[in-house]
Amino acid sequence: MTRLRTAALVGNPNCGKSALFNVLTGARQKIANYPGVTVERKSGRMTLPSGEPLELFDLPGSYALDASSPDEEVTRRVVLGEFAGEARPEVLVIVLDAANLEQHLVFAQELIELGHPVVIALNMVDLAERDGLVLDPQALSESLGVPVVPTIAVRRKGISELIAAIGNAEAVAKADEHAHRRPHLTLPERRLAAQNIAKGAILSETAQHRLHARLDKLLLHPWLGPLILFGLLFVIFQAVFAWATPFADGIDAGITALIAAAKANLPAGVLRDLLTDGILTGVGSVVVFLPQIITLFAFILVMEQSGYMARAAFIMDRLMALVGLSGRSFIPLLSSFACAIPGIMATRAIADPKDRLTTILVAPLMTCSARLPVYAVIISAFIPERSVGPGIGLQGLILFGLYVAGIVGAFCAALVLRRTVTRGDASGFIMELPKYQWPPLRDVLLGLWQRAWIFLRRAGTIIFTATVVLWLLLSFPRAAPGESQIEASFAGKIASGLHVIVEPIGFNKEISLALIPAMAAREVAVSALATTYAVDADDDDAAAQGLIPKLRAGWTLPTALAFLAWFVFAPQCLSTIAVARRETNGWKWPLFMLVYLFGLAYVFAGLTYWLAVAAGL
Repeated sequence: MTRLRTAALVGNPNCGKSALFNVLTGARQKIANYPGVTVERKSGRMTLPSGEPLELFDLPGSYALDASSPDEEVTRRVVLGEFAGEARPEVLVIVLDAANLEQHLVFAQELIELGHPVVIALNMVDLAERDGLVLDPQALSESLGVPVVPTIAVRRKGISELIAAIGNAEAVAKADEHAHRRPHLTLPERRLAAQNIAKGAILSETAQHRLHARLDKLLLHPWLGPLILFGLLFVIFQAVFAWATPFADGIDAGITALIAAAKANLPAGVLRDLLTDGILTGVGSVVVFLPQIITLFAFILVMEQSGYMARAAFIMDRLMALVGLSGRSFIPLLSSFACAIPGIMATRAIADPKDRLTTILVAPLMTCSARLPVYAVIISAFIPERSVGPGIGLQGLILFGLYVAGIVGAFCAALVLRRTVTRGDASGFIMELPKYQWPPLRDVLLGLWQRAWIFLRRAGTIIFTATVVLWLLLSFPRAAPGESQIEASFAGKIASGLHVIVEPIGFNKEISLALIPAMAAREVAVSALATTYAVDADDDDAAAQGLIPKLRAGWTLPTALAFLAWFVFAPQCLSTIAVARRETNGWKWPLFMLVYLFGLAYVFAGLTYWLAVAAGL
């Protein structure tokens, strides 16, 4: 069988390669991993104007062929044809961001110097023109000596011209007598040439770029930049309580009404208890915090899509260098605020293996969204809803403090790790700053819907399953008259061993029960507590109460504070451990992660409890 001709999309990160790939290949795509590495391999089938099929590869974003990360190593090996059994692509389609032309031209020149057939896709020209930058593709083509096709992938503009250019690329390269005699420049020479080529391709420019420069001067200022960043984070966590509380109260009232209706209309028995004390009470106690999670992610999505998130990484580079990391680690750590799993997977872009390993080991310390229900229920139960200053609520201040504690814990852990088990020097990093733009409302709403769906899906699967299993273990065997149902149940007997260990740090029997199913996902701790108190309630009215009144009645403030301290550090998520095992190719480092994080959780929960008791709280 005749081998298909192949082409590869290659370029810097954030140049629009994936959008072009989707337009060119449609649904005819395959996703796998490259042999021997965990980097994703995307290929698809496209059709040339002649009717000939062509295999197209979407290569990971790279800044140079001198590979400094697993992603860049894959790109280099594909471009040079170094993967066993795979020939190098016949055509390289170099994708350039028209609004960041000078930066992208540095890598483009290195690829053109190889002498392979090349087509330039000058992508996102609409965004460049929107920002007041009009380019001349013909002038750019003459400077580079290869075909240049302006494209707008998301609007399918220039696609037919690009397909035609790809089909003719080999013929054009053969006709170019200078193609194999291109000078090989050093990196400084490429940068100077890129600057000159970019200037020569500009037809007109507006003052908008000067506005962006002034914004960067303020937001990237070595002193003002960090203050603005932390001020913004402070506002976010104030909003998580202030804005979301009315909606959370509404959901809570609805769940309480459903429980009351079920108890009033269903006959007493095991099925009614499962529905009310297990499913509605357990799952509902987590779902009630959906508004807080949506509020948090609304801010994160706006920061990402406005272009500010990349600047936050730049700001954090100096701070992270103090603990042996670079700004390249900031994006994975920031992703871990949503979930440690994509955060750990994002470390693939980190070049230095010690840097990458350190980032993986500290990523679970970043406060993921699964911790938010745990924090929110304890704060709501034990921290008064009062103002401590103009526009500053005490509950939001405590939540901000917990997030800061996670960040400080991650940085301190990184500092110790980089001086012991992952010893090494901090590496620098190159990061492209995206253009400023108003976040498209549709994209923000879509992102919020996806996050809400993920959360609700977890509530309907992991949390639902854990809650039902825990309810069964709590409900059987049935307690004798006058005996506590928790003490008589299978779950109570299972938790007795753990309670001996955690009792010195102030944890009660109910917390001991909740910690075990919470290994499936952190937010299960809330549903587990709600189910435990509902099963052990003396009567229907007590069972129908919300979780917060029961916590206030059964916990002391030192216990509540110790519980919060535990969840700042504890790695209670089996999926995170599984991903860490895959990314480190073994169990050595995930087991190390479990030991040191549980050790930190135990020590700091104990210190918090003992100090709170000593202070008379």
